Amino acid sequence: MDSLRQLSNQIEEKLSDKLQSCKIAFEELTIEVLPEHIVDVCYLLRDDPIFHFEMLIDLCGVDYLHYGESEWETGGATKKGFSRGVGSLNGNPESPHRFAVVYHLLSIQNNQRIRLKTFAQNDPPVVSSVVPIWNSANWYEREAFDLFGILFEGHPDLRRILTDYGFIGHPFRKDFPLIGQVEMRYSAKEQRVIYEPVSISPRTLVPKTIRNDNRYIEQQGSVIDE
Repeated sequence: MDSLRQLSNQIEEKLSDKLQSCKIAFEELTIEVLPEHIVDVCYLLRDDPIFHFEMLIDLCGVDYLHYGESEWETGGATKKGFSRGVGSLNGNPESPHRFAVVYHLLSIQNNQRIRLKTFAQNDPPVVSSVVPIWNSANWYEREAFDLFGILFEGHPDLRRILTDYGFIGHPFRKDFPLIGQVEMRYSAKEQRVIYEPVSISPRTLVPKTIRNDNRYIEQQGSVIDE
């Protein structure tokens, strides 16, 4: 933990003019910077001998559209149910802090890890590519583009990687329907793959009612009395 605090102090000293935040939580260090500084910050974290984060472990997109909002209201789980975060966007799709790109970096030399985050503040969301810094970012950025619609400026080959090239939309956006928009099947009649509107009926994936189970109340009471 002391080494993490030392790393945090060094980052605050080196990046004081570029940092939005620098926090330690759950024994992990997370820093946030503006998107216009992401390339400079990444170069510094990789090349500065103090940090030497020579490896990009992971890169992913995050959609904060409904962050902190519960999808269901109940008497027993309203205040401590799932998805209870801080700083909700109140479902505003135009919020400048909706789409984030998160980078997980590793320094093998110093045996340290760090999480770097930036919010794409444009519409459509655009962040500079870090492929020139870490080549491993290539497919990660393509995945974030495919699933979230985040554009990476300067990427050498930004195209879909998981969905079909003719796919419309981005599946991991929270405003994208769970059943999708089109479905694909092979038509024996036409002897080719065809696309059609989805034929799946919408369904609720979260419980709407919590029922108290009274089967064990008497048994629990007897245990307490003993």
